[in-house]
Amino acid sequence: MFTISISNLSSSGFVLTGFTGLEVDYLWVSIPVSLIYAVVFLGNCMVLHVIRTEPRLHEPMFYFLAMLALTDLSMGLSTVHTVLGVLWGFIQEISLNSCTAQSYFIHSLSLMESAVLLAMSFDRYVAICSPLHYSSILTNDRIMKIGITILGRSFLLIPPAIIRLKFLNYCRPHILSHSFCLHQDLIRMACSDIRFNSIYALALVISTLLLDAVLILISYVMILHTVLAIASREERIKSLQTCVSHICAVLVFYIPIIGLTMVHRFGKHLSPLVQVLMGNIYILFPPLMNPVIYSIKTKQIRRRIQRLFYLKGA
Repeated sequence: MFTISISNLSSSGFVLTGFTGLEVDYLWVSIPVSLIYAVVFLGNCMVLHVIRTEPRLHEPMFYFLAMLALTDLSMGLSTVHTVLGVLWGFIQEISLNSCTAQSYFIHSLSLMESAVLLAMSFDRYVAICSPLHYSSILTNDRIMKIGITILGRSFLLIPPAIIRLKFLNYCRPHILSHSFCLHQDLIRMACSDIRFNSIYALALVISTLLLDAVLILISYVMILHTVLAIASREERIKSLQTCVSHICAVLVFYIPIIGLTMVHRFGKHLSPLVQVLMGNIYILFPPLMNPVIYSIKTKQIRRRIQRLFYLKGA
C-alpha cells in the first residue's frame, strides 16, 4: 500500500520521497509525524490566540512573536498535505506547477522567519540598550511598516528563481529527496543551464539569511556590552533572561538550515534516510519548538495559557 511504483507515475510528475527503507512501516511512522503537525498547529494557534485576547500582550515584543507564530503555522500548512500524503499512501507524485508553488512558499516562509527573528533581535536591543526610548522607537506604526517590509522582502525576492524552474528541461530521474519540494532539489534534476538559479539563489542566501544572522549576532554583541556595564548582578541576569527565548528560537531556526545545506552540498555519500530526516527537521523543528520555547520561557505567555486552561477546567 505504501510502496511507490515509479512505472505508474506520469513523466511530467516528480516522485516524492518518504522515509527511505521504512516504506512498510509508513502507517506507524505517520503517527508521530501527525502528532508533530498537530502540536505545530495547536501550539502556534494557541500563541496567536493568547496574544490577540490578552491586552497586556499588545506590545512590540509580542507583535513580533505573533508574526513568528503565523510564519510557523504557514510553514506547517504548506507541507502537511505532501508529507502526510506520502506516509498515508494518498500521494506518490507532484506536478511541476504544484512543486514550484510549494517550493515558493517554503523558501519565502524561511526568509520571513529569518527576517522576523532579526526584527525580534532589534526589539531586544532597543529594550535593553535604550529602554527609555523603547515606546517612542517601536511605535505601532513603525511595527506595521516593519511587518510590511518583511512580507515584501520574503515574497517578492523568491519569484525570479522559482519562475525560472518552470522553463527548465528536467531529463534526470524525477525523484525528489524529500516529501516536499525545494529549489535546490529541482535544479539538481535539470539538464538546462542553471547558472542563473545557482547564482541568484546564492546571492539571495547571502543577502538575506546570512546577513540576518550577522546582524542578529551584532545586536547581541551590543546587548552583551550594555549588560556587562550594569553594576547589579541581579539586573544583568534579569536583562539576559529576556533574551533566552529569542536566542533559542534563532538556534532552532539556523541549525537545521545549516545541517540541510551541508547534507545537500557534501552528503551525497550519506544514506537517503539522513537527507529525508534533515529535510523534515528543517521544516518541522522550528514550528514545533518555537511555541514550546515561548510558552515555557516567557512568563506572560505561560501565565496566560495556565489561566486559560484553568478557566476551561473550572
